[in-house]
Amino acid sequence: MARYTDASCRLCRREGEKLFLKGQRCYTNKCAVTRRVYAPGQHGQQRKKLSEYGIQLREKQKARRFYGILERQFRRYFEMATKKKGVTGENLLQILESRLDNVVYRLGLATSRPEARQLVNHGHFTVNGKKVNIPSYLVKVGDVIAVREKSKSSPKFKAIREVTEGKLIPKWLELDADNLTGKVVSLPAREDIDIPIQEHLIVELYSK
Repeated sequence: MARYTDASCRLCRREGEKLFLKGQRCYTNKCAVTRRVYAPGQHGQQRKKLSEYGIQLREKQKARRFYGILERQFRRYFEMATKKKGVTGENLLQILESRLDNVVYRLGLATSRPEARQLVNHGHFTVNGKKVNIPSYLVKVGDVIAVREKSKSSPKFKAIREVTEGKLIPKWLELDADNLTGKVVSLPAREDIDIPIQEHLIVELYSK
């Protein structure tokens, strides 16, 4: 499967804001967005006025990069959102938030979405007692996400357990930090999703 292999910090600089792709590094003065507040590339420091299409495109790209999704899969999620009842843009964000790798990140069981994706790929998590190694797996209300028993003793998850203590968890999720398990108590409402995305611009882009 195709995937992005270049430096993650270039994506943040291209969007002009932190996408939190590097875990704790994003909160330090080593963050590339803090050190170089311009887009990457030889023309990155030039100011460009975006057209309406350009603004919509940048918003879509930013959403894709927040969640680490390629274009084909993102468009498929948009098509799913249009078929659901309710506001298409909000439906899209709800679907993106329901991905297993995002839920693992939201529960604090990984320091970033890319790390959560890697941990899921390596088979460290179960959903309702069954191993799931597909990051794009969409969770449902009532699903229980847990670190596998054989993984709990690893240094990685011992360190994560310490980080999760006192972490603010979204109200649509429940976390048992001692047992490294979480539960989906409801689907996220728009006010529960804190990423700076103007989803109506994405809808306008795909509706052309």
